[in-house]
Amino acid sequence: MDVHTLADALRSRGEKQPDQTAYVFLRNGEDPHETLTYGRLHTDARMRAARFAAEGLSGHGAVLLYPSGLEFVRTLLGCMYARVASAPVQVPRRREEVERLRRIADDAGTSTVLTTAEVAREVRERFGDMPELSGLTLVATDTLRYDPDAVGPTLPGPEDIALLQYTSGSTGDPKGVMVSHANFLANVVETDELWPCEPGGTVVNWLPLFHDMGMLFGVVMPLWAGIPSYLMAPESFIRRPARWLEALARFGGTHAAAPSFAYELCVRAAAEGKTGAVGDLSRWRVAANGAEPVRWATICSFADAFAPHGFDPRAMCPGYGLAENTLKATGARQDREPSVLWLSAEALRNGTAQPVGDHAADAIPLVGSGSTVGRTRIRIVDPATRRLLVDGQVGEIWVDGPCVAEGYHGRAEANEETFRARIADPELSGTPHLRTGDLGFLRDGELYVTGRVKDVIIRKGRNHYPQDIELSAELAVPGAHPNCAAAFSSEDGELERLVVVVEADGRLLNSLGAEEIRRRVHDAVRERNRITPDDVLVVRRGAVPKTSSGKVQRRACKRRYEDGDLPVVGVPAAAAAGAEA
Repeated sequence: MDVHTLADALRSRGEKQPDQTAYVFLRNGEDPHETLTYGRLHTDARMRAARFAAEGLSGHGAVLLYPSGLEFVRTLLGCMYARVASAPVQVPRRREEVERLRRIADDAGTSTVLTTAEVAREVRERFGDMPELSGLTLVATDTLRYDPDAVGPTLPGPEDIALLQYTSGSTGDPKGVMVSHANFLANVVETDELWPCEPGGTVVNWLPLFHDMGMLFGVVMPLWAGIPSYLMAPESFIRRPARWLEALARFGGTHAAAPSFAYELCVRAAAEGKTGAVGDLSRWRVAANGAEPVRWATICSFADAFAPHGFDPRAMCPGYGLAENTLKATGARQDREPSVLWLSAEALRNGTAQPVGDHAADAIPLVGSGSTVGRTRIRIVDPATRRLLVDGQVGEIWVDGPCVAEGYHGRAEANEETFRARIADPELSGTPHLRTGDLGFLRDGELYVTGRVKDVIIRKGRNHYPQDIELSAELAVPGAHPNCAAAFSSEDGELERLVVVVEADGRLLNSLGAEEIRRRVHDAVRERNRITPDDVLVVRRGAVPKTSSGKVQRRACKRRYEDGDLPVVGVPAAAAAGAEA
């Protein structure tokens, strides 16, 4: 198939295989509710594109405000046909999400919000008193009148901007990443090279479609590969994780992706006897695992729990990606089991990956995120000197290749720093690189991610990674939910304090109590991470801010802590004093 954009791909499939199933939406995560063939989708997207062009949107931007479903797919591809740079956003459920919607619309330079009639009504009813909605035009694409004979606009070229993918905001204010059609195509070609989508394959996706991981795996990759995609709403999975596995078995799913916490939820469901009807998972070839730290214990427990259902441990494919690189940067191949290194925690704090035995006193496991494919290249760079580091040295992850996006919308200064960074090496100084802000190291060509530059906690000259502290907090409280903790440093005007915030549901609070949870977390972090928390706070489940993909928003949690806005259970108390180990 000779294509240069995703619009070319849809037009080709719509004309050559019009009756083939493209997307199916599962109502409640179980029942096929609506189906789109390539022919129907091509027609629907073309009619939307003609209407968008007639409204003067071509060459401009529009916010997409949709629940998971096929109307999002129609509109996303209609925008691509019409050269409209779409900015997908989560449907707001809280007032702060309406504020974020307005910030994104302003940043994207648009007042047009494409949505459904139901969402438009709900937003107006719930948030109509908010000034942030003033001046925004909510257009219900599912009730617009379309002319089937209208001539569509000129199709986009590879360099046209297809998407403004707003970053999740895990480390700061969201920024609009300008993803071109060429970026999209390069990323799906590389993803298909890494995890081939062969004829007969099927995608099953519960991830939110406004998020890059859900969009690429649930919509873009299936379109490129020409395989059907079964979609369900995220809440269907969260309410009953077995639905995802049941759909994979029922519809012969071969490809699916999720953050590590989703696999952990499946393991818990299995332990509680809630996955007995899952069925056969032997066709599952790629279980991509990314968007947050990949945990070795989760990989092992998932493989053990679902081996009786035919799950092949080689299907678990950890990967590393980010919106600034369209999505995927590295990934583990599907023909081997995930790799793990047991490292000295002390050496890692000092910036060196020193392998040790898995029974060593300070051994910690780090899962490999695979290697690059195609023309993408990963390099590890000292963030201060910008000098290239050798294998085994921890530094900032820099990327170059055709998947690197055009930059942030309207942020020239940030683009120079982030997207056009130069390595202090004569042979590489002419090649611009993307600075990811993530830390890691290379070993035998495989990437191992250790944390984020801005999240590292430095105490007495040693680096402490917050995700390691958060894992210790979770392990200290049996039965705690995954991603239930946030660790960060906070200055009180005199000293820099280590703060650990941990969520607890009603069951844990009733069985242990807030004070016992605080004590266990404090002691576990001190003993395992060799750093003593200054404050340990227990909050109710859901109080730790997270992105749509489940990543802990440490900066947002820190702001709430410093503003006194965290709903602390019990009486907040500083951790017991004690000398650091």
